[in-house]
Amino acid sequence: MRHTESPRGASAGRPSRVAGCALLVIALGAGATGCASDGNPLSAEPYDAADRISFSGSVEAGGRADPDQPLEVVAEDSGGRITDVTAVDASGRHVAGELAADGSRWHSTSPLAADARYTVRVSTEDEDGAPGRKVLTFTTGKPATTPRLDVTFGPGTGTYGVGQPVTAELSAPVKDPAQRAVVERALKVESTPAVIGSWHWVDDRKLHYRPHDFWPAHATISVRGALDGIKINDRLRGGPAEPLTFRTGDRVIAVTDAAAHQLTVYKNDQELRKIPVTTGKPGFETRNGVKVVLGKERFVRMRSTTVGIAEGSAESYDLDVHFATRVTWSGEYVHAAPWSVGSQGYANVSHGCVGMNTDNAQWFFDTVREGDVVKVVNSAGDSMEPFGNGYGDWNLDWPAWQAGSALTPGTTRSPQETARLRPTAA
Repeated sequence: MRHTESPRGASAGRPSRVAGCALLVIALGAGATGCASDGNPLSAEPYDAADRISFSGSVEAGGRADPDQPLEVVAEDSGGRITDVTAVDASGRHVAGELAADGSRWHSTSPLAADARYTVRVSTEDEDGAPGRKVLTFTTGKPATTPRLDVTFGPGTGTYGVGQPVTAELSAPVKDPAQRAVVERALKVESTPAVIGSWHWVDDRKLHYRPHDFWPAHATISVRGALDGIKINDRLRGGPAEPLTFRTGDRVIAVTDAAAHQLTVYKNDQELRKIPVTTGKPGFETRNGVKVVLGKERFVRMRSTTVGIAEGSAESYDLDVHFATRVTWSGEYVHAAPWSVGSQGYANVSHGCVGMNTDNAQWFFDTVREGDVVKVVNSAGDSMEPFGNGYGDWNLDWPAWQAGSALTPGTTRSPQETARLRPTAA
């Protein structure tokens, strides 16, 4: 308990020190409103920010504000300082902000949403450390009719392998770096167990999210958008997004050594099976690098004309293929190849796929799921493309992946952490 002595001539119980009128102004693009006092220090109450905060201009507590104006909190009294500000709307979206090093001013660094109800909590202290607190609410106006930026998340509900990236498809292109930052900051990914991850802009309409390493086995990944009502630019505002939750299964990784003609499957870091295989022959070498299972087809007709090989040429083919596990959109599979059993384990004779006998292909087909990892090493082929031909995301190292974010690397945070105060120079 803090103890103060009564001043000479003062009645018992009256504090000896009374803080002056410390004015805190919450402003939305307007000037400050003053704080009245009768000038008698004995009539003043102990320092409490609750009686010193007001909205300025046409905005009153409980009133309506312009969502396109920044939120600002100012401490006008040199004897008091702001220690904490939290602004959150009714759907749980926090407004990020920065606090001056001397506690004199806090301002928002992320935009407010239109047609939203906000609660602002301001904590202060006087020069002796006595706390003050104020809670205010306001609403933002409805936006003018503008096109809406919708977001669709992937891959969909279900259970996937640990290599499955999260995808976000935008309904309109976003090119400007600052506008991309607004969009990206509102796309939230959380996992249990927690991991470090980042978004990467594939192009103007598509983002991928992945962790530093593969997802943990048996993790739960939740994805949601917080763009609804947020201004992207003068002609575009964010719309609602359907949230997504999916899980990962066991950590299944298949490694094909093209030089050794062998595929090894690991489950939760334990070796399950070694399989003799054949990979792409000279001129048709299998791509090196990390790929992700895109889907499985028990039967697929493979024709050389679909990959640019002319019908009737020496390299043409038209085959009925069973237990085909797809790893690229251009037609690379792991599949049954009974016609090349004599070469499996000894030579590379395929047109780019990884072939094995039918029993092994069926076992592999039944063991892996969409999102599992298939890696090829020691091939003379090109490297797997990061984007456009499947999920080659993992072929970018972590710094290169983060460089594709519109935010500062390492700023992927929960909404609560994002909204914490970060002192800056006054």
